[in-house]
Amino acid sequence: MKVVHLYTGDDGRSQFADLDIPMNAASSGAQSSLVPAEGVMFRETPKGSEQSFHPAPRRQFVVTLSGQAEIECGDGSKRRFGAGDIMLADDTTGQGHITRVIEGPRRFLFMLLLDSVDVSAWRT
Repeated sequence: MKVVHLYTGDDGRSQFADLDIPMNAASSGAQSSLVPAEGVMFRETPKGSEQSFHPAPRRQFVVTLSGQAEIECGDGSKRRFGAGDIMLADDTTGQGHITRVIEGPRRFLFMLLLDSVDVSAWRT
């Protein structure tokens, strides 16, 4: 399963990387191993809203349910996230990123991860 990793690089700026969560055969398809989490939070933001540069407040999966957002890193790279897209917001230090809601309202959920979750084996 593909996930976009948003993390802080050595230069203190946010960067994107692609992750591939390992999946194992299951009785009805495939599933990942359990990922420890603290909880889930839901959010809704209107079309046109924008957050200037900010780091993620915590390590969290961000799953867009509807609408579309554009995330911009300090180097100018941008990615768009729509319904079903998953991002791991892991840029909890440094300059952070800009978030713009392109289509809205954007409805999404945060799955707050424990700090001990190691995603290094997921890099593609």
